[in-house]
Order: sequence, then C-alpha cells, then structure tokens
Amino acid sequence: MNTYYRKSGFFTETLAARDPEIFGSITDELGRQRNEIELIASENIVSAAVMAAQGSVLTNKYAEGYPGRRYYGGCEFVDVAENLA
Repeated sequence: MNTYYRKSGFFTETLAARDPEIFGSITDELGRQRNEIELIASENIVSAAVMAAQGSVLTNKYAEGYPGRRYYGGCEFVDVAENLA
C-alpha cells in the first residue's frame, strides 16, 4: 500500500473534515427527513443500519457473479454478506 494514503487521512478522515459543505448538505437533509412527513411514494426512508451497510467497505468491492462463483477473486467476505441477505 502506498504510504501516501496512510499519511493523508484517506482511510480515516471524516466527510465533515474533508468536505464540510457536502457534510452540511447531508446533515440538513437528514434533519428534513426526521422532521417532516414524506409524501412522495418513491422516496423510501431506510434505517441507520441500512445506511451504514451501504456506506461500508463493501462499496469498494466489485463482485460480479454469484457467491462462490465470482468473476474476480477476493470476494469471500462479500459472499458471506450476500448469503446472509
């Protein structure tokens, strides 16, 4: 691994620190969703657990195919998650 990424905060820096404007926009939208009734049927509200899963390291992984039969290697943990789903 390139030491630049380790030293730059690439893996540890928060969104609030990296881009406060985007973080503010997301925070404002979260407040809107928590405090207002959403009447648009296509706008579903998901739990914090679902948002955490979608924003996890699994986002970095391309896992084409089916569990145990992926096109690329290194998908054993994605396979576990997909089998649980």
